[in-house]
Amino acid sequence: MNQDQLKRAVAEAAAAYIAPKLESDTIVGVGTGSTANLFIDCLAELKGKFDGTVASSEASAERLKAHGIPVYDLNAVDDVLVYVDGADETDAHLALIKGGGAALTREKIVAAVAQEFVCIADESKWVPVLGNFPLPVEVIPMARSHVARELVKLGGDPVYRQGVVTDNGNAILDVHNLQIRTPIALEEQINNIVGVVTNGLFAARNADVLLLGGANGVETIRAGEGRK
Repeated sequence: MNQDQLKRAVAEAAAAYIAPKLESDTIVGVGTGSTANLFIDCLAELKGKFDGTVASSEASAERLKAHGIPVYDLNAVDDVLVYVDGADETDAHLALIKGGGAALTREKIVAAVAQEFVCIADESKWVPVLGNFPLPVEVIPMARSHVARELVKLGGDPVYRQGVVTDNGNAILDVHNLQIRTPIALEEQINNIVGVVTNGLFAARNADVLLLGGANGVETIRAGEGRK
Protein backbone atom coordinates (compact mmCIF):
# COMPACT_ATOMS: atom_id res chain seq x y z
CA MET A 1 0.00 0.00 0.00
CA ASN A 2 1.15 3.54 -0.67
CA GLN A 3 1.11 6.24 2.02
CA ASP A 4 -2.35 7.51 1.10
CA GLN A 5 -3.75 3.99 1.35
CA LEU A 6 -2.07 3.50 4.72
CA LYS A 7 -3.62 6.74 5.98
CA ARG A 8 -7.02 5.60 4.79
CA ALA A 9 -6.53 2.23 6.52
CA VAL A 10 -5.70 3.76 9.90
CA ALA A 11 -8.56 6.26 9.60
CA GLU A 12 -10.98 3.40 8.99
CA ALA A 13 -9.41 1.44 11.87
CA ALA A 14 -9.91 4.41 14.20
CA ALA A 15 -13.58 4.69 13.27
CA ALA A 16 -13.99 0.95 13.90
CA TYR A 17 -12.11 1.27 17.21
CA ILE A 18 -14.33 4.02 18.62
CA ALA A 19 -17.64 2.81 17.18
CA PRO A 20 -18.48 0.41 20.05
CA LYS A 21 -17.74 3.16 22.59
CA LEU A 22 -20.17 5.69 21.14
CA GLU A 23 -23.35 6.65 22.94
CA SER A 24 -25.97 9.31 22.30
CA ASP A 25 -24.20 11.83 24.54
CA THR A 26 -20.62 11.07 23.43
CA ILE A 27 -18.31 13.90 22.40
CA VAL A 28 -15.45 12.93 20.07
CA GLY A 29 -12.29 15.04 19.84
CA VAL A 30 -10.98 15.39 16.31
CA GLY A 31 -7.47 16.41 15.26
CA THR A 32 -5.97 18.20 12.29
CA GLY A 33 -4.11 17.14 9.17
CA SER A 34 -4.38 14.80 6.21
CA THR A 35 -4.88 11.61 8.24
CA ALA A 36 -7.36 13.32 10.57
CA ASN A 37 -9.27 14.53 7.51
CA LEU A 38 -9.70 10.93 6.38
CA PHE A 39 -10.89 10.03 9.88
CA ILE A 40 -13.48 12.82 9.68
CA ASP A 41 -14.78 11.31 6.45
CA CYS A 42 -15.06 7.91 8.17
CA LEU A 43 -16.68 9.47 11.23
CA ALA A 44 -19.44 10.82 9.00
CA GLU A 45 -20.59 7.22 8.50
CA LEU A 46 -21.21 7.01 12.27
CA LYS A 47 -23.21 10.24 12.35
CA GLY A 48 -26.24 9.92 14.60
CA LYS A 49 -24.55 7.42 16.93
CA PHE A 50 -22.95 10.18 19.03
CA ASP A 51 -23.74 13.74 20.12
CA GLY A 52 -21.00 15.73 18.39
CA THR A 53 -17.37 16.75 18.29
CA VAL A 54 -14.79 19.26 19.39
CA ALA A 55 -12.19 20.18 16.78
CA SER A 56 -8.54 21.14 17.17
CA SER A 57 -8.59 23.61 14.28
CA GLU A 58 -10.90 25.79 12.24
CA ALA A 59 -10.13 23.65 9.18
CA SER A 60 -11.25 20.45 10.90
CA ALA A 61 -14.34 22.17 12.27
CA GLU A 62 -15.34 23.21 8.75
CA ARG A 63 -14.82 19.69 7.40
CA LEU A 64 -16.93 18.22 10.21
CA LYS A 65 -19.71 20.74 9.64
CA ALA A 66 -19.65 19.99 5.91
CA HIS A 67 -20.54 16.39 6.83
CA GLY A 68 -23.36 17.62 9.06
CA ILE A 69 -21.53 16.63 12.25
CA PRO A 70 -22.13 19.03 15.19
CA VAL A 71 -19.04 20.89 16.45
CA TYR A 72 -19.02 22.30 19.97
CA ASP A 73 -16.80 24.78 21.75
CA LEU A 74 -14.70 22.82 24.24
CA ASN A 75 -15.89 25.11 27.03
CA ALA A 76 -19.47 23.98 26.36
CA VAL A 77 -18.86 20.25 26.93
CA ASP A 78 -18.28 18.38 30.18
CA ASP A 79 -16.34 15.44 28.82
CA VAL A 80 -14.50 14.21 25.71
CA LEU A 81 -14.57 10.42 25.48
CA VAL A 82 -11.83 10.00 22.91
CA TYR A 83 -9.50 12.18 20.85
CA VAL A 84 -8.32 10.92 17.45
CA ASP A 85 -5.43 12.62 15.67
CA GLY A 86 -2.37 11.95 13.56
CA ALA A 87 1.29 12.59 14.34
CA ASP A 88 4.47 13.68 12.58
CA GLU A 89 6.56 11.24 14.63
CA THR A 90 6.00 8.64 17.34
CA ASP A 91 8.40 6.66 19.48
CA ALA A 92 7.95 3.33 21.25
CA HIS A 93 6.52 5.08 24.34
CA LEU A 94 3.87 6.77 22.16
CA ALA A 95 5.42 10.16 22.81
CA LEU A 96 4.74 12.23 19.72
CA ILE A 97 5.86 15.20 17.70
CA LYS A 98 2.85 17.07 16.33
CA GLY A 99 2.25 20.48 14.83
CA GLY A 100 3.18 20.14 11.19
CA GLY A 101 -0.22 21.65 10.48
CA ALA A 102 0.33 24.45 13.04
CA ALA A 103 -2.59 23.31 15.24
CA LEU A 104 -0.46 22.01 18.12
CA THR A 105 -1.87 24.20 20.90
CA ARG A 106 -5.49 23.31 20.32
CA GLU A 107 -4.50 19.69 19.70
CA LYS A 108 -2.72 19.61 23.05
CA ILE A 109 -5.72 21.14 24.82
CA VAL A 110 -8.18 18.61 23.42
CA ALA A 111 -5.78 15.75 24.16
CA ALA A 112 -5.49 16.95 27.77
CA VAL A 113 -9.26 16.88 28.21
CA ALA A 114 -9.93 13.54 26.49
CA GLN A 115 -10.27 10.33 28.46
CA GLU A 116 -8.41 8.45 25.71
CA PHE A 117 -6.01 9.67 23.03
CA VAL A 118 -5.88 7.53 19.89
CA CYS A 119 -3.08 8.36 17.46
CA ILE A 120 -3.36 7.29 13.82
CA ALA A 121 -0.25 7.17 11.67
CA ASP A 122 1.51 5.28 8.91
CA GLU A 123 4.68 3.34 9.60
CA SER A 124 6.95 6.10 8.27
CA LYS A 125 6.15 8.08 11.44
CA TRP A 126 7.61 5.40 13.76
CA VAL A 127 11.12 6.41 14.91
CA PRO A 128 13.62 5.16 17.51
CA VAL A 129 14.34 8.72 18.73
CA LEU A 130 12.14 11.77 18.20
CA GLY A 131 13.57 14.82 16.46
CA ASN A 132 14.20 14.04 12.82
CA PHE A 133 10.96 15.91 12.12
CA PRO A 134 11.51 19.56 13.15
CA LEU A 135 9.81 20.30 16.48
CA PRO A 136 7.15 23.02 16.11
CA VAL A 137 6.97 25.65 18.84
CA GLU A 138 4.08 28.13 18.94
CA VAL A 139 5.21 31.54 20.16
CA ILE A 140 3.73 34.95 20.90
CA PRO A 141 4.87 37.04 17.89
CA MET A 142 6.73 39.70 19.90
CA ALA A 143 8.76 36.97 21.64
CA ARG A 144 9.84 35.16 18.48
CA SER A 145 13.49 36.27 18.47
CA HIS A 146 13.89 35.79 22.23
CA VAL A 147 12.46 32.29 22.08
CA ALA A 148 14.66 31.44 19.09
CA ARG A 149 17.78 32.45 21.04
CA GLU A 150 16.72 30.27 23.97
CA LEU A 151 16.08 27.30 21.67
CA VAL A 152 19.59 27.65 20.26
CA LYS A 153 20.91 27.32 23.83
CA LEU A 154 19.09 23.97 24.00
CA GLY A 155 20.99 22.75 20.95
CA GLY A 156 18.28 23.35 18.36
CA ASP A 157 18.27 25.27 15.10
CA PRO A 158 14.98 27.21 15.06
CA VAL A 159 13.54 28.37 11.74
CA TYR A 160 10.63 30.82 11.51
CA ARG A 161 7.77 29.27 9.53
CA GLN A 162 7.20 32.09 7.08
CA GLY A 163 3.65 33.07 6.22
CA VAL A 164 2.01 30.89 8.86
CA VAL A 165 -0.28 32.31 11.54
CA THR A 166 -1.92 29.84 13.90
CA ASP A 167 -5.65 29.85 14.64
CA ASN A 168 -4.61 31.61 17.88
CA GLY A 169 -2.85 34.44 15.98
CA ASN A 170 0.67 33.28 16.85
CA ALA A 171 3.89 32.34 15.02
CA ILE A 172 5.60 28.95 14.62
CA LEU A 173 9.29 28.19 15.04
CA ASP A 174 10.38 24.80 13.68
CA VAL A 175 13.36 23.49 15.65
CA HIS A 176 15.75 21.36 13.60
CA ASN A 177 18.67 19.13 14.65
CA LEU A 178 17.29 17.86 17.95
CA GLN A 179 17.70 14.31 19.21
CA ILE A 180 14.98 14.09 21.81
CA ARG A 181 15.94 11.31 24.21
CA THR A 182 14.07 12.74 27.22
CA PRO A 183 10.89 14.13 25.64
CA ILE A 184 8.98 14.83 28.84
CA ALA A 185 11.84 16.89 30.26
CA LEU A 186 12.38 18.80 27.01
CA GLU A 187 8.66 19.48 26.63
CA GLU A 188 8.62 21.11 30.05
CA GLN A 189 11.87 22.99 29.47
CA ILE A 190 10.66 24.56 26.22
CA ASN A 191 7.25 25.40 27.65
CA ASN A 192 8.98 27.29 30.47
CA ILE A 193 10.60 29.74 28.02
CA VAL A 194 8.79 33.07 28.33
CA GLY A 195 6.83 33.71 25.16
CA VAL A 196 6.22 30.06 24.29
CA VAL A 197 2.57 29.10 24.09
CA THR A 198 3.37 25.39 23.80
CA ASN A 199 5.53 23.03 21.78
CA GLY A 200 4.76 20.03 19.63
CA LEU A 201 6.05 17.37 22.03
CA PHE A 202 3.15 15.27 23.25
CA ALA A 203 5.07 13.38 25.93
CA ALA A 204 3.68 14.45 29.31
CA ARG A 205 0.33 13.54 27.76
CA ASN A 206 1.27 10.88 25.22
CA ALA A 207 -1.06 8.76 23.13
CA ASP A 208 -2.85 5.88 24.87
CA VAL A 209 -3.25 3.87 21.70
CA LEU A 210 -1.43 4.01 18.35
CA LEU A 211 -3.04 2.60 15.23
CA LEU A 212 -0.03 2.18 12.96
CA GLY A 213 -0.52 1.36 9.29
CA GLY A 214 2.08 -0.78 7.57
CA ALA A 215 2.55 -3.36 4.85
CA ASN A 216 0.93 -6.04 7.00
CA GLY A 217 -2.11 -3.99 7.92
CA VAL A 218 -2.90 -1.87 10.97
CA GLU A 219 -1.17 -2.63 14.27
CA THR A 220 -2.77 -1.64 17.58
CA ILE A 221 -0.03 -0.52 19.96
CA ARG A 222 -0.79 0.53 23.52
CA ALA A 223 1.36 2.82 25.63
CA GLY A 224 3.79 0.81 27.71
CA GLU A 225 3.45 -2.35 25.64
CA GLY A 226 5.52 -1.66 22.52
CA ARG A 227 5.21 -3.46 19.21
CA LYS A 228 4.54 -7.19 19.23
